Amino acid sequence: MTRSIRLDAVLVQAVIAGALSFAHLNDLAAAAGQDGWKAWAYPISVDLLLVAAWRRLRSGGPSRLAWCWFLIALVASLGANVATAGFLDLQHPPSWLRFGIAGWPALAFLGGTLLAHSPAVEATMPDRPAPAAPEPAPSRAPEPAPSATAPEPVEIPAAEGAPALPTAEPASAPPVPAALVDHARKVADDHQARTGSRIDTDTLRARLGVPPQLADAIAAQLT
Repeated sequence: MTRSIRLDAVLVQAVIAGALSFAHLNDLAAAAGQDGWKAWAYPISVDLLLVAAWRRLRSGGPSRLAWCWFLIALVASLGANVATAGFLDLQHPPSWLRFGIAGWPALAFLGGTLLAHSPAVEATMPDRPAPAAPEPAPSRAPEPAPSATAPEPVEIPAAEGAPALPTAEPASAPPVPAALVDHARKVADDHQARTGSRIDTDTLRARLGVPPQLADAIAAQLT
Protein backbone atom coordinates (compact mmCIF):
# COMPACT_ATOMS: atom_id res chain seq x y z
CA MET A 1 0.00 0.00 0.00
CA THR A 2 2.85 2.37 0.85
CA ARG A 3 4.54 1.70 -2.45
CA SER A 4 1.41 2.54 -4.50
CA ILE A 5 0.97 5.89 -2.67
CA ARG A 6 4.62 6.74 -3.28
CA LEU A 7 4.35 5.98 -6.99
CA ASP A 8 1.20 8.11 -7.30
CA ALA A 9 2.91 11.05 -5.56
CA VAL A 10 5.87 10.83 -7.95
CA LEU A 11 3.52 10.71 -10.93
CA VAL A 12 1.61 13.77 -9.74
CA GLN A 13 4.87 15.64 -9.18
CA ALA A 14 6.03 14.75 -12.69
CA VAL A 15 2.76 15.96 -14.22
CA ILE A 16 2.95 19.28 -12.37
CA ALA A 17 6.58 19.85 -13.31
CA GLY A 18 5.89 18.97 -16.93
CA ALA A 19 2.90 21.29 -17.12
CA LEU A 20 4.86 24.22 -15.66
CA SER A 21 7.81 23.63 -17.99
CA PHE A 22 5.42 23.35 -20.93
CA ALA A 23 3.76 26.66 -20.04
CA HIS A 24 7.07 28.48 -19.60
CA LEU A 25 8.38 27.25 -22.95
CA ASN A 26 5.12 28.29 -24.60
CA ASP A 27 5.32 31.78 -23.09
CA LEU A 28 8.95 32.17 -24.14
CA ALA A 29 8.25 31.08 -27.72
CA ALA A 30 5.28 33.41 -27.94
CA ALA A 31 7.39 36.29 -26.61
CA ALA A 32 10.04 35.57 -29.27
CA GLY A 33 7.48 35.99 -32.08
CA GLN A 34 6.28 32.38 -32.50
CA ASP A 35 2.52 32.75 -32.22
CA GLY A 36 -0.36 30.32 -32.70
CA TRP A 37 0.33 26.59 -32.97
CA LYS A 38 4.09 27.22 -33.30
CA ALA A 39 4.28 28.45 -29.72
CA TRP A 40 2.69 25.19 -28.56
CA ALA A 41 5.01 23.05 -30.70
CA TYR A 42 8.20 24.36 -29.08
CA PRO A 43 7.64 22.88 -25.58
CA ILE A 44 6.62 19.56 -27.15
CA SER A 45 9.85 19.51 -29.16
CA VAL A 46 12.03 20.29 -26.14
CA ASP A 47 10.35 17.73 -23.89
CA LEU A 48 10.44 15.01 -26.55
CA LEU A 49 14.17 15.55 -27.12
CA LEU A 50 14.76 15.40 -23.37
CA VAL A 51 12.81 12.15 -23.06
CA ALA A 52 14.52 10.61 -26.12
CA ALA A 53 17.98 11.37 -24.74
CA TRP A 54 17.05 9.97 -21.33
CA ARG A 55 15.68 6.77 -22.82
CA ARG A 56 18.88 6.38 -24.84
CA LEU A 57 20.90 6.70 -21.64
CA ARG A 58 18.73 4.11 -19.88
CA SER A 59 18.70 1.57 -22.69
CA GLY A 60 22.06 2.03 -24.40
CA GLY A 61 24.25 2.84 -21.40
CA PRO A 62 26.49 5.90 -20.92
CA SER A 63 26.99 7.69 -24.25
CA ARG A 64 28.57 11.04 -25.09
CA LEU A 65 25.96 11.60 -27.81
CA ALA A 66 23.01 10.96 -25.48
CA TRP A 67 24.51 13.07 -22.67
CA CYS A 68 25.16 15.94 -25.10
CA TRP A 69 21.55 16.13 -26.33
CA PHE A 70 20.17 15.53 -22.86
CA LEU A 71 22.07 18.56 -21.56
CA ILE A 72 21.00 20.68 -24.56
CA ALA A 73 17.31 19.89 -23.97
CA LEU A 74 17.71 20.38 -20.21
CA VAL A 75 19.34 23.81 -20.69
CA ALA A 76 16.52 24.82 -23.09
CA SER A 77 13.84 23.77 -20.59
CA LEU A 78 15.62 25.24 -17.57
CA GLY A 79 16.42 28.45 -19.46
CA ALA A 80 12.77 28.94 -20.32
CA ASN A 81 11.77 28.48 -16.67
CA VAL A 82 14.34 31.04 -15.53
CA ALA A 83 13.65 33.51 -18.36
CA THR A 84 9.94 33.69 -17.61
CA ALA A 85 10.63 34.44 -13.91
CA GLY A 86 11.38 38.08 -14.63
CA PHE A 87 15.06 37.87 -15.62
CA LEU A 88 14.21 38.88 -19.21
CA ASP A 89 11.88 41.54 -20.53
CA LEU A 90 9.49 39.40 -22.54
CA GLN A 91 7.82 42.52 -23.89
CA HIS A 92 11.11 43.37 -25.62
CA PRO A 93 12.99 40.06 -26.01
CA PRO A 94 16.70 40.30 -26.96
CA SER A 95 17.89 39.32 -30.41
CA TRP A 96 19.82 36.26 -29.19
CA LEU A 97 16.59 34.85 -27.74
CA ARG A 98 14.79 35.29 -31.07
CA PHE A 99 17.77 33.68 -32.81
CA GLY A 100 17.75 30.68 -30.44
CA ILE A 101 14.00 30.16 -30.69
CA ALA A 102 14.10 30.36 -34.50
CA GLY A 103 17.00 27.89 -34.78
CA TRP A 104 15.65 25.37 -32.30
CA PRO A 105 13.58 23.27 -34.79
CA ALA A 106 16.64 22.43 -36.90
CA LEU A 107 18.70 21.68 -33.79
CA ALA A 108 15.99 19.45 -32.33
CA PHE A 109 15.56 17.61 -35.63
CA LEU A 110 19.31 16.93 -35.79
CA GLY A 111 19.40 15.66 -32.20
CA GLY A 112 16.38 13.41 -32.63
CA THR A 113 17.75 11.92 -35.83
CA LEU A 114 21.14 11.17 -34.29
CA LEU A 115 19.58 9.60 -31.22
CA ALA A 116 17.24 7.45 -33.28
CA HIS A 117 19.70 6.18 -35.91
CA SER A 118 23.12 6.09 -34.19
CA PRO A 119 24.04 2.63 -32.88
CA ALA A 120 24.90 2.42 -29.20
CA VAL A 121 28.43 1.12 -29.55
CA GLU A 122 30.15 2.96 -26.73
CA ALA A 123 28.63 0.91 -23.93
CA THR A 124 28.87 -2.46 -25.63
CA MET A 125 31.68 -4.72 -24.51
CA PRO A 126 33.58 -6.83 -27.05
CA ASP A 127 32.59 -10.44 -27.02
CA ARG A 128 35.05 -12.74 -25.40
CA PRO A 129 36.55 -15.27 -27.78
CA ALA A 130 35.14 -18.70 -27.39
CA PRO A 131 37.54 -21.10 -25.70
CA ALA A 132 39.46 -23.18 -28.18
CA ALA A 133 38.43 -26.77 -28.40
CA PRO A 134 40.97 -29.13 -26.84
CA GLU A 135 43.11 -30.93 -29.33
CA PRO A 136 42.29 -34.62 -29.62
CA ALA A 137 44.83 -36.87 -27.98
CA PRO A 138 46.93 -38.78 -30.49
CA SER A 139 45.58 -42.25 -30.94
CA ARG A 140 47.98 -44.96 -29.93
CA ALA A 141 48.50 -47.90 -32.13
CA PRO A 142 46.89 -51.03 -30.69
CA GLU A 143 49.28 -53.42 -29.05
CA PRO A 144 49.71 -56.68 -30.92
CA ALA A 145 47.92 -59.47 -29.19
CA PRO A 146 50.31 -61.77 -27.42
CA SER A 147 50.68 -64.95 -29.35
CA ALA A 148 49.91 -68.18 -27.63
CA THR A 149 52.96 -69.82 -26.24
CA ALA A 150 53.92 -72.99 -27.99
CA PRO A 151 53.40 -76.13 -25.90
CA GLU A 152 56.52 -77.56 -24.45
CA PRO A 153 57.67 -80.71 -26.27
CA VAL A 154 57.04 -83.93 -24.45
CA GLU A 155 60.17 -85.92 -23.88
CA ILE A 156 59.82 -89.48 -25.02
CA PRO A 157 62.11 -91.83 -23.16
CA ALA A 158 64.51 -93.63 -25.43
CA ALA A 159 64.20 -97.34 -25.69
CA GLU A 160 66.63 -99.42 -23.72
CA GLY A 161 69.64 -100.38 -25.72
CA ALA A 162 69.03 -97.70 -28.40
CA PRO A 163 71.97 -95.42 -29.01
CA ALA A 164 71.42 -91.89 -27.79
CA LEU A 165 71.15 -89.24 -30.45
CA PRO A 166 73.83 -86.57 -30.40
CA THR A 167 72.49 -83.26 -29.04
CA ALA A 168 73.27 -80.10 -30.90
CA GLU A 169 75.14 -77.53 -28.95
CA PRO A 170 73.23 -74.28 -28.56
CA ALA A 171 74.48 -71.49 -30.72
CA SER A 172 76.16 -68.68 -28.91
CA ALA A 173 73.80 -65.79 -28.08
CA PRO A 174 74.51 -62.55 -29.94
CA PRO A 175 75.80 -59.65 -27.85
CA VAL A 176 73.09 -57.25 -26.70
CA PRO A 177 73.83 -53.52 -26.20
CA ALA A 178 73.07 -52.21 -22.74
CA ALA A 179 70.94 -49.37 -24.16
CA LEU A 180 68.76 -51.90 -25.99
CA VAL A 181 68.35 -53.93 -22.79
CA ASP A 182 67.25 -50.81 -20.88
CA HIS A 183 64.73 -49.95 -23.60
CA ALA A 184 63.42 -53.52 -23.61
CA ARG A 185 63.03 -53.40 -19.84
CA LYS A 186 60.90 -50.25 -20.13
CA VAL A 187 58.76 -51.92 -22.79
CA ALA A 188 58.33 -54.99 -20.60
CA ASP A 189 57.41 -52.90 -17.54
CA ASP A 190 54.85 -50.93 -19.56
CA HIS A 191 53.33 -54.14 -20.93
CA GLN A 192 53.07 -55.68 -17.46
CA ALA A 193 51.51 -52.49 -16.04
CA ARG A 194 48.83 -52.45 -18.73
CA THR A 195 48.06 -56.18 -19.04
CA GLY A 196 49.06 -57.52 -15.65
CA SER A 197 51.21 -60.27 -17.19
CA ARG A 198 54.82 -60.50 -18.21
CA ILE A 199 55.67 -59.86 -21.82
CA ASP A 200 56.48 -62.89 -23.94
CA THR A 201 59.33 -63.17 -26.42
CA ASP A 202 57.19 -62.81 -29.57
CA THR A 203 55.55 -59.63 -28.29
CA LEU A 204 58.90 -58.24 -27.19
CA ARG A 205 60.36 -58.98 -30.62
CA ALA A 206 57.39 -57.28 -32.32
CA ARG A 207 57.67 -54.21 -30.10
CA LEU A 208 61.45 -53.87 -30.57
CA GLY A 209 61.61 -54.98 -34.20
CA VAL A 210 64.65 -57.24 -33.68
CA PRO A 211 65.50 -60.72 -35.02
CA PRO A 212 64.29 -63.78 -33.04
CA GLN A 213 67.77 -64.68 -31.71
CA LEU A 214 68.37 -61.18 -30.45
CA ALA A 215 64.88 -61.11 -28.90
CA ASP A 216 65.64 -64.38 -27.06
CA ALA A 217 68.91 -62.95 -25.77
CA ILE A 218 67.17 -59.80 -24.55
CA ALA A 219 64.40 -61.83 -22.89
CA ALA A 220 67.02 -63.91 -21.13
CA GLN A 221 68.58 -60.80 -19.65
CA LEU A 222 65.19 -59.47 -18.51
CA THR A 223 64.40 -62.55 -16.41
